[in-house]
Amino acid sequence: MSFEEIRVVAVVYTAVLLPLVIYWKYKSRLPKWIPSFYIISLIVCALGWELWFTYGWLDGDPVDIRRSDNLNIWLPKNINWLLNSMGDAGAILLGGAWLMWITHNKNLMIFKRWNWTAFMVLYIWCVSQNIFVEMFLYHDQLAEEKSLSWAPLSPFGSYFNPVLFEFNERTIMLQSQIPWIVLPWFFYRTLINLNNLTTEN
Repeated sequence: MSFEEIRVVAVVYTAVLLPLVIYWKYKSRLPKWIPSFYIISLIVCALGWELWFTYGWLDGDPVDIRRSDNLNIWLPKNINWLLNSMGDAGAILLGGAWLMWITHNKNLMIFKRWNWTAFMVLYIWCVSQNIFVEMFLYHDQLAEEKSLSWAPLSPFGSYFNPVLFEFNERTIMLQSQIPWIVLPWFFYRTLINLNNLTTEN
């Protein structure tokens, strides 16, 4: 395996496992809404785009065609969507909630009612991490000549997928960015609703 392949595998499994380890270690001190938020986020990410991008269900290439044999061994296609969805729900969304909390002086009120600066922290985190992933982690399997499937939360599919910008001969495409451009508001609102629900109970 190349160093780059080892890095991809290490980052994926760390993003999947580290949030779970942290949760179980500090479970008694963490908000009650975290498990529900994690599961809802995982389902939305899986059904919204990760399953579609993995299997290439509608006018797309499946992930095992878009990447190396070594990565297909360590990140099997049939669990690729689950690993990515767990990383999305854990490292990205729960990590984003932690960043919101830290940047607002650990004020729990940002989880009780909408706060625009907290939302912008989540939004910037979601979009910037996805740009980082596309440029430095999955750049080969998301390259311009490789087609991603249409997905419910990436509704333009490959039919309208302009290059947003290029850096160091790597491209950032609209199709893979759309979910994280449009969904942070939904995840933040869901977090607030779950928090208020668990607080009332």
